[in-house]
Amino acid sequence: MTFESGGRFTVGGVTTYRISQLAGRSGVPATTLRFYETAGLLPAERTASGYRVYGDDAVERLAFISSAKLLGLALDEIRELLDVREEGVCASVRARMLPLVADRIRDADGRIAELRAFSAHLAGAHTVLSGPAPAGACGPDCGCTTSVPQAGPVPVTLLPTRPTLGSEREAWRDAPVACTLGGAELGERIDQWRTLIGKAEQREEIDDGLRLSFPPDAELAGQLAALAAAEQSCCTFFDFTLHLTPDALRLSVRAPESAAGTLADLFGATA
Repeated sequence: MTFESGGRFTVGGVTTYRISQLAGRSGVPATTLRFYETAGLLPAERTASGYRVYGDDAVERLAFISSAKLLGLALDEIRELLDVREEGVCASVRARMLPLVADRIRDADGRIAELRAFSAHLAGAHTVLSGPAPAGACGPDCGCTTSVPQAGPVPVTLLPTRPTLGSEREAWRDAPVACTLGGAELGERIDQWRTLIGKAEQREEIDDGLRLSFPPDAELAGQLAALAAAEQSCCTFFDFTLHLTPDALRLSVRAPESAAGTLADLFGATA
């Protein structure tokens, strides 16, 4: 074994990296690297003392995994693509990726339509509530309840993963409890959540999570929806649902039991 600059070392003339060195070079946290190994995405060799070691190809492999995750591909789909990629024929990888990306385009278009409908509902509510208020208390014709278009809660559910065909089980319950953010990105995301959560007027426990209540503000609703969607791109085990009523905006957050600690760290313990 020969050590090189930057903490690398060679075994049999092949340059390898320890897990901490690979994490530093790739920007992927060591916890995620371990998870990728368990999921069959990133194989690791072992030294005689049991330490994980990775070759130079691991960096390129991680870049491919990260790129595929940005396209919204599921882990089993990424694993299949990696197997095709190992054959060394780019055309085969592209042929397999095309239908997967087409599926994600349809998913994204559906989500865009959902959010546009929610935005239109918010705009209608905002227009009505911006008008002159009647004297005295609220009544059936004041606009706070019956005059808002599509009276009643308007749900916007942001699904973290697509359910398996024919399965009634909620997909987020089986999603891996792993986050792909690290370093400055993770710190920035935590700060973004704390800023919005600080505007909550009430919080309560629900099954598998908590519900936060906010003022019925259109701009705040958009911020919550955007941040929830961004969160699911790195933490697919979260399930978010927004409900708008004339007097409140509610965000429900759920996660598997194994992610209870992460849920509490990010959104705070319930009272």
